[in-house]
Amino acid sequence: MFGDDHDFRPRLGRMRSASGRRGKRFLNRVLAATVLAAGGPLSITQRSGRFDGSRIGRGAGVGRVLASRDHFAALRQRRVIIKSRIVKLAGKGMAAARAHLRYIQRDGVTREGQAGQLYGADQDKLDGRAFLDHADGDRHQFRFIVSAEDGDQYDDLKPLVRRLMAQMEQDLDTRLDWVAVDHHNTGHPHSHILLRGKDDRGKDLIIAREYLSQGMRERAAEIVSLDLGPRTDLEVQEKLRREVEQERFTSLDRRLLRDRGPDQMVSGSDRDPFQQALRTGRLRKLERLGLAEDLGAGQWRLDPDLETTLRRMGERGDIIKTLHRELTAQNLTRTPNDLIIHDPGAANAQPITGRVIARGLSDEVNDRHYLIIDATDGRTHYVDIGKGEATEPTPVGSILRVEPRATDPRPMDRRIMDIAAVNNGRYSVDIHLRHDPTASEAFAETHVRRLEAMCRLTNAVVREPDGTWVIQPDHLDRVADYERTQARFNPVTVRVLSTLPLEQQITTDGDTWLDRELVASNPAPQRDAGFGREVRDAQDRRRQWLMVEDLAREEQGRTFYRADLLATLRRRELLRAAGQLSDELGLPYASVSRGQPVEGTYRRTVTFASAKLALIERSRDFTLVPWRPVLDRHLGQPVSGIVSGDGVTWNFGRQRCGPQVG
Repeated sequence: MFGDDHDFRPRLGRMRSASGRRGKRFLNRVLAATVLAAGGPLSITQRSGRFDGSRIGRGAGVGRVLASRDHFAALRQRRVIIKSRIVKLAGKGMAAARAHLRYIQRDGVTREGQAGQLYGADQDKLDGRAFLDHADGDRHQFRFIVSAEDGDQYDDLKPLVRRLMAQMEQDLDTRLDWVAVDHHNTGHPHSHILLRGKDDRGKDLIIAREYLSQGMRERAAEIVSLDLGPRTDLEVQEKLRREVEQERFTSLDRRLLRDRGPDQMVSGSDRDPFQQALRTGRLRKLERLGLAEDLGAGQWRLDPDLETTLRRMGERGDIIKTLHRELTAQNLTRTPNDLIIHDPGAANAQPITGRVIARGLSDEVNDRHYLIIDATDGRTHYVDIGKGEATEPTPVGSILRVEPRATDPRPMDRRIMDIAAVNNGRYSVDIHLRHDPTASEAFAETHVRRLEAMCRLTNAVVREPDGTWVIQPDHLDRVADYERTQARFNPVTVRVLSTLPLEQQITTDGDTWLDRELVASNPAPQRDAGFGREVRDAQDRRRQWLMVEDLAREEQGRTFYRADLLATLRRRELLRAAGQLSDELGLPYASVSRGQPVEGTYRRTVTFASAKLALIERSRDFTLVPWRPVLDRHLGQPVSGIVSGDGVTWNFGRQRCGPQVG
């Protein structure tokens, strides 16, 4: 017995003692207890399984501990969804990161409809450009979306995000460099977090997969549960009741799938009367949806594609909500039958021509964008355009055309195959010119650029050190596989027809989309409803303007346009803009013709009614030539090329692939 607590003197045993159970290390006893709690000893195969890399990186141990928590206690824990993505910054990655940062700070994301404000660990206002400049040279970047199920109960999400990131610093044992933006423009407030891929020592930050997939979510749920308290019985029951009638994949469906037998059979009974009522109600709802069959005696058969179908129904419901929200913001009214979710893979998929109502992110983690287009067919279309970086900016109100991406080999692919077939499976510019003396070098180089694009993204083609390409006998099949892969990332092609809103085109002194439609032999189909009706009215007013300008005349109820209408309008706009630019630059304007070289410094773009042009400044004058996206990487730099048709073949150093000589 001890007189008091202070008389206690611990007597330590020998370290690493192996004499019986009393000498067993404390850590070993903890591990043994853990194994027993998990249901008994595991074999080496069960314990480790195959190596998948999930435990490589910081936070692996913490992630495993958090993931092994009591699942019954988790029922009362506040739910938080975290989506994560690792983005490579090499090549075009930094440009995509800048575009992503601009997008998450766009207008209309706050409660007041204002632009999003970037903040950090200790500042409420940060400069995104400074953050990315500081990250220049990083190998990768982490992007997170944190969405608490009860996030609408927070007046301000900043404290939640800051506490989460501070906890992550402890779990990962490093300082973190991050910025975030809060969004309140959807039914579920959420935060976008950008985290640099460097630790506090300047080394690449590697976070274990288990921590990214489960650890972060558990930490965030801890914080929200501390702030708002654990969910009460009434809250849990109310949430489950709402799931009964939902047309999406729910936790009730997940339990049904877990309990089903090998023949898709599941029982509708449960020991708990409340759970049985939920179970039966959900099965009745699935029966009405055609996803379950009542076999009698409390037995049901589930549809084998239950989860996939419900998830698609949930996505469709979210898209319809997005359509209604954007139409309301534009003060537009459309009937439910005029709201279309465009499927470019459908056999009857048709091109869409119309006005951009909105552009947004359908998958904010993977940077997949959507367009909402008010089309000339009188309907409003939701179009998944895939990766945002593949489509140039599309301002609201601009006119564009969307077509399903072709997945068949192109004529140039067949030409490459034909040339290689008679040249021992080899292709190059020199081989092409010897095979077809009428072809120009610029024409042959377009084929090389096609092969280089395939080489950078797949191993479908191989380039030898001397620049010759090895073309396999199944080259066309490889091309088709390449195109199908690309179609998954970018299912459609988007062509901007005019950046001018429809109303401005009516009196513009230039070649507009309205003019091209008026004289087209196959104009976009129009319906006397929605945007189609607006286009008809605008064309009537444009027709009257052209007649006032002596560019059209009306005889016996028919309108006749000048044969050179488009060229005349284009020339008038070009001369007017060139005069303004000449006064601004103090240099004369000089036009260039087909086949002439273009050399100078690329200064900026100039947007016309019909196209976007690049301003090339030379020593004594300047010129305007068709713009291409590749030019933007050479802003302020010398460029050179050859005018060909309605474009310019630029001579840029192309990115190489395959083996190279030193």
